[in-house]
Amino acid sequence: MSKLAAYFSAGGVTADAARQLAEVTGADLHEIVPAVKYTDADLNWMDRNSCSSREFRDETSRPELAGKPIDLSAYDTVYIGFPIWWGIAPRVINTFIENNDLSGKKIAIFATSGGTGIGTAVKTLKKQYPDLDIAGGKLLNGRVEGDIL
Repeated sequence: MSKLAAYFSAGGVTADAARQLAEVTGADLHEIVPAVKYTDADLNWMDRNSCSSREFRDETSRPELAGKPIDLSAYDTVYIGFPIWWGIAPRVINTFIENNDLSGKKIAIFATSGGTGIGTAVKTLKKQYPDLDIAGGKLLNGRVEGDIL
């Protein structure tokens, strides 16, 4: 069974969790990179006009990705990771999901967060993508000890 850990990381914390998860599960790694990288000002959640705040309010926002879609045909399981923003996945995760063929894949969500749980993020993704096999999710704020499935 081939596995891929695809992740978006704004500050490095989620990248560390993804590397640990990949090591524990034997998954390949793929970084989800926005075409325009977020600056510190873009990520200032206290500023209603910051890029991340505007994206949160606009459910149709789909930040463009750098590079081409990844060929997922070799993978049975795809872990998708991100930092929790306002209780949900950053919109760049929607872009990744919508630009790649995840049909027939088992999907596990992982996230990092400074205080918000993962439940709303998983529930929202399941609602947005009801045809995908999203198995659930887990916060990976500490050391990754085993598979999250």
